[in-house]
Amino acid sequence: MLVANTGAIAIENARLFGDTKQRVQRLAALRAMDMSISSSFDLRVTLNVLLDQVTAQLNVDAACVLLYNAHTRTLEYAAGRGFQSGTNGSTSLRIDQSLAGLAALERRMVHFPNLRANKGTRPLLQPVEDDSFVAYYAIPLIAKGQVKGVLEIYNRSPLSPDPEWMEFLEALAGDTAIAIDNTALFNELQRSNVELILAYDRTLEGWSRALELRDEETEGHAQRVTEKTVQLARAMGMGEAELVHVRRGALLHDIGKMGIPDRILHKPGPLDEEEWKIMRRHPVKAFDLLSPIPYLKQALDIPYNHHERWEGSGYPNGLKGEQIPLAARIFAVVDVWDALLSARPYRAAWPEDEVIAYLRQEAGKQFDPQVVEAFLRLRTQN
Repeated sequence: MLVANTGAIAIENARLFGDTKQRVQRLAALRAMDMSISSSFDLRVTLNVLLDQVTAQLNVDAACVLLYNAHTRTLEYAAGRGFQSGTNGSTSLRIDQSLAGLAALERRMVHFPNLRANKGTRPLLQPVEDDSFVAYYAIPLIAKGQVKGVLEIYNRSPLSPDPEWMEFLEALAGDTAIAIDNTALFNELQRSNVELILAYDRTLEGWSRALELRDEETEGHAQRVTEKTVQLARAMGMGEAELVHVRRGALLHDIGKMGIPDRILHKPGPLDEEEWKIMRRHPVKAFDLLSPIPYLKQALDIPYNHHERWEGSGYPNGLKGEQIPLAARIFAVVDVWDALLSARPYRAAWPEDEVIAYLRQEAGKQFDPQVVEAFLRLRTQN
């Protein structure tokens, strides 16, 4: 009797140990899912983690995730494990004509203990139709009240799941639905940000063109100097984040001239001293116009400072040397290069060799010598 009791206790202890070990493994699996969701917005990574855990912890032969496309009302294959024939066949199913769609439409788990007995009632993915599966589960992936997809589970022999098996499956399905929803929100946010940035840039380009329409002498100048300034700034080591502001500042370098009266801006002859005082105010007017706009504050270096001179005789603040922001020093060289190469009503375009000689002559006076050298070096490379 004692031996029998001891044996029974040992068997029960082994069963309890096995149950405890399984619970720990499933908790670890849920933890892995949570970590994947919190550390990555790449849905493929999360789905791969999910399917690894589903097949390992639930001890099933195959599983896949179908994502719901609300526009086409179809469930589309996203990821799978354990299918012998791959996914070269049908990879989408109409939601109203499939087993997975039944789970999605009725928002409940669908279970077929014997797929062969139900064969032909509703379609499965083509790779599944060609396989030898018997048991089937489909559980809808629901987040914030909306169906995001369906998790399907397949086994080549009958399944007899216990309540903990079902609870674990539902937990994994809940985590997956959250991951899909988070990814969709993140992608939508990225899309909105890109659209907003494009709208910003189109607006700036519109402002630049509006100024060129007002000052016909400079037609095309802003776009040309913008591209060359960005190219030179990149060659001098500026990062891509800085180049965004350089580009915006170059496009808007003369935006302050919008505040200069036509009688001065369009005067055919030379300006007198009073008119020059007004004209030299256009960097300040640019600052006043742009500084209240948060996303343009970092683009002010060029509109506000591109008329400063290396030796300190420029305007509006008489900055000297490296007191002048690098973006403005770069732009000043490109601006003069383009201006001298372009014809004006009051003068012909300069020959290129004369412009080069002028830049070298003004290096250390009007221009930062290092910027001049970098510009001329870049010019020979292009």
